[in-house]
Amino acid sequence: MEMAAPVSPAPRTVEDIFKDFAARRAALVRALTVDVDEFYGFCDPEKENLCLYGHPNGRWEVALPAEEVPPELPEPALGINFARDGMHRRDWLSLVAVHSDSWLLSVAFFFGARLNGNERKRLFSLINDHPTVLEALSDRKHGRDNKSGIDNGNKSRHSAKRANDVQTKNSRPAVVDDGYDDDEEHSETLCGTCGGRYNSNEFWIGCDICERWFHGKCVRITPAKADHIKHYKCPDCSSSKKSSSMLVFLTQAMIKITVSIRKVLEGNRRFEGY
Repeated sequence: MEMAAPVSPAPRTVEDIFKDFAARRAALVRALTVDVDEFYGFCDPEKENLCLYGHPNGRWEVALPAEEVPPELPEPALGINFARDGMHRRDWLSLVAVHSDSWLLSVAFFFGARLNGNERKRLFSLINDHPTVLEALSDRKHGRDNKSGIDNGNKSRHSAKRANDVQTKNSRPAVVDDGYDDDEEHSETLCGTCGGRYNSNEFWIGCDICERWFHGKCVRITPAKADHIKHYKCPDCSSSKKSSSMLVFLTQAMIKITVSIRKVLEGNRRFEGY
């Protein structure tokens, strides 16, 4: 477990707040990837409510929540250790990653409360240029996709259930019929419209603009129609070019929160069954 960081003055400028965000994010990513075995060991379900902290000095810590009420800063998710043994390890780590992303944003915008509108927009733009903790974790999990002969340079985002038509972009999960358990392999892929989880028995299509994935039925695209589309734009990207990246991010955040709640409920049911 990493030691707590010394108290430092609260960042006030956009650059200082982003620097604080980046350091905390890097610490959380390291806890869930490079140091994952150590992190996993510290989250003993027999202990009290534990939280995962990322500190501005780049170190992470598993510790009890702050005793102050209200706390000096927004607090991370409480009791991450309780669901550890009631879920698959990968699902549990993804759940922690989702909550970590929510915490990072809450801390950044806590510091940015006194910024003006343009400054907040610039801060969000800097944050949004980096993958989320969940995306960093997912990219690590799906890293073997890059070794399986999938063409990452192909710009087509259409997904079909034929192995010779499989194409990906930026290491995003695609609908792959390669002999592996697709539902397990791509369980983190969520529909950008309904938030539903990936199912290998359904047709999916990916947007070339925002890079989100959708059930074909949710965006009214059939496999036959997709064959004639060179570059697909989802309804959000097609309806207005003025739609900002903030809207896309908030939509993704709501989907992630929805699936995290679903996973917590599933984890609780599994935990109670033991």
